[in-house]
Amino acid sequence: MAQVRTGRKPGGQAGHPGTTLERTTAPDRIVEHRPAVCDGCGATLGEHLPSQAVEARQVFDLPPHIALEAVEHRLHTLACPDCGTATKATAPAGAARQAQYGPNIEAAAVYLANQHFVPLKRAAQLLADLFGAVISPATIQKMTAKAAAAIQAAFRPAARKLLLAAPAAHADETGFNVNGQTMWAHSLSSPQAAWIQVHPKRGRAAIDAIGLIPAFAGTLVHDAWAPYDTYPRIGHHQLCCAHLLRELQAVADQHGHAGGQWCWAGQTHRALTDLIHDPARLEETRADILSALACARGDPDPPGKLGRKHAALRRRIAQRLDDYLRFATTPGLPPTNNPAEQEIRMAKTKQKISGTMRTLDGANAFAAIRSYLSTARKHAIAPLDALASLTSPNPWLPTTP
Repeated sequence: MAQVRTGRKPGGQAGHPGTTLERTTAPDRIVEHRPAVCDGCGATLGEHLPSQAVEARQVFDLPPHIALEAVEHRLHTLACPDCGTATKATAPAGAARQAQYGPNIEAAAVYLANQHFVPLKRAAQLLADLFGAVISPATIQKMTAKAAAAIQAAFRPAARKLLLAAPAAHADETGFNVNGQTMWAHSLSSPQAAWIQVHPKRGRAAIDAIGLIPAFAGTLVHDAWAPYDTYPRIGHHQLCCAHLLRELQAVADQHGHAGGQWCWAGQTHRALTDLIHDPARLEETRADILSALACARGDPDPPGKLGRKHAALRRRIAQRLDDYLRFATTPGLPPTNNPAEQEIRMAKTKQKISGTMRTLDGANAFAAIRSYLSTARKHAIAPLDALASLTSPNPWLPTTP
């Protein structure tokens, strides 16, 4: 992911509040500890003595044995005393078969496999070791497909409404290996929702098939990939400043301007970095960038393809300067496309940890679950709670406009 250089040292910064384990006002269990004998004379201290002071210390831990809870639902059949009709009780939701797993263990299985990329065999072993749940890898796969189907039916329409109503959204795409072929994970996200979908194509054919960006009318944040500029309904564009800073740094390095010598890319880099930290410097930044571009005529490019690439970068900056600086005039608009890159980073991570997908349907099941979990986190909903709700008649869904 492209990053903006801050000049700060790694680690916690001065003034950062940090995190620490805090005591709770409602402990689950209280254990009293009273001294048995006096430290002074050795006399016995009886239970009847009142305490002069009490110091509380809390220990947070898991129960010693976390095991599945077996709940038996007995469906009684009663005969009507008036007409004799036998009526059987209706089974509650989630008890359709003689024996089955409940929503919480299903949620844990789907969570391990899709949020943390645990291979199916290892996920089955984890569930057995942690909870005593003997679940086969094939069953975990069926649970994943079931969760994905529920998400496709209920969540996707809600996410679509939220994204199309968003004033700004982030778009990106990345390669995703499916059965040995390079396909593409496309994402559109906002602070309220995330949508990830896999398609065999990368360009307009995929974007049109997914159907979100062609209908989006807000500000689209992206990395200046050309197809994003071809949709007329988009209100504005915010081009990723992190990508631009990386490109500018590469130009400055390739020019070989050492010892503090001037470089148009270096001046542009400094001006843009200052603006990201202080959007009030907009006019000064604009003047510095335009001056750097104008002065670049006297700073020759390297020969050949590299020089043409540098010249093309200058043309893009000049032609789309407003799109790079829009964040400074739009409160709340991020200067980078990092949120989109964070959404689709999972495609690469999944391939490294647990391997590639075998089918396009499986890839999109994985993408749907990731979209749902990302959206749940945006609404401060615990991922296991969101997944467990998928088996209920009313699954968790984000509030739509």
